[in-house]
Amino acid sequence: MEWSFFKDKNILITGHTGFKGTWLCRILIKAGAKVTGYSLEAPTSPSLFGMADIEPHINSVIGDVRDLAHLKSVFEQVQPEIVMHLAAQPIVRDSYKDPVYTYETNVMGTVNVCECVRLNPCVKSFLNVTTDKVYENKEWNWGYRESEPLDGFDPYSNSKSCSELVTHSYINSFFNNMDVSVSTARAGNVIGGGDFANDRIVPDCVRAVMSGEQIVVRNPHSTRPYQHVLEPLAAYLMIVEKQYKDRGYAGFYNVGPDESDCVTTGDLVDTFCAKWGEDTAWINKSDGGPHEANFLKLDCSKLKGVFGWRPRWSFDKAIEKVVEWSKVYALGGDVVECMDSQIDEFFKE
Repeated sequence: MEWSFFKDKNILITGHTGFKGTWLCRILIKAGAKVTGYSLEAPTSPSLFGMADIEPHINSVIGDVRDLAHLKSVFEQVQPEIVMHLAAQPIVRDSYKDPVYTYETNVMGTVNVCECVRLNPCVKSFLNVTTDKVYENKEWNWGYRESEPLDGFDPYSNSKSCSELVTHSYINSFFNNMDVSVSTARAGNVIGGGDFANDRIVPDCVRAVMSGEQIVVRNPHSTRPYQHVLEPLAAYLMIVEKQYKDRGYAGFYNVGPDESDCVTTGDLVDTFCAKWGEDTAWINKSDGGPHEANFLKLDCSKLKGVFGWRPRWSFDKAIEKVVEWSKVYALGGDVVECMDSQIDEFFKE
């Protein structure tokens, strides 16, 4: 991404109060963009959004993507040039507990955002952020490509597959006849400082060590494409910038780490414990929860070929940065300064 491109650009982000949304806002504030966020209240307590000094620097609108009338009014008022759709119910296990809400948010929320883009010709670049879990998972050893069938297993994954299909339909039915470039980004598992979500391994690690407990790992043998949160955010910004300038860049893209950084949960926790120190340890304790994919990798050769993109931080470096932020937080330090320092380091590299 070119930092100068985003200066004074009018950008609307859905899901800005979430973990990824907060980091994205922090980047765009530093780049001088005019950001409007549309989201529910921060989904966790504590929340990264509440401690990251975001709200004074953007137009923060509390709203539900299921509320089409409200969303329309915000689009009409803001007239965004760039739209980045991150709002979602993002937790697999929560999707089993409340599948209707998950589908309403992840599918109809996407319909509503697409409809607002259709009705507002001011939008020149639109990105829908989905997930690596959109694919029909066959538990094979190689990475899924963008041409593979979309058919997520659980309600979360399946609703994100539907979100992709909604976007494809709007492209074919409407956006191809408009002056707007549209892409989707299917990102791997993100980790980073300030994620306080439930049922995610890194937040579970941080909570355990801060309370002096052993880390409980449900499935140490599951393999995932872990990457630092700044990796996909940089890719998202690259996509929206490039397709804003040239519609030929619009498409469907996997965003994940190199194959060597697709690791098991056990390896992740081993690395976390080594980086944290202080005799940190973990135990293997399955809780008999619902089905989750055991083996998942992404083939990111399309993103690399089209944009010349490469991951910047290795898995080891990503865990190091998680621990760095988390220790600043644990000691009551300046987490905003830590975020800005990590952003500066990442983009300088």
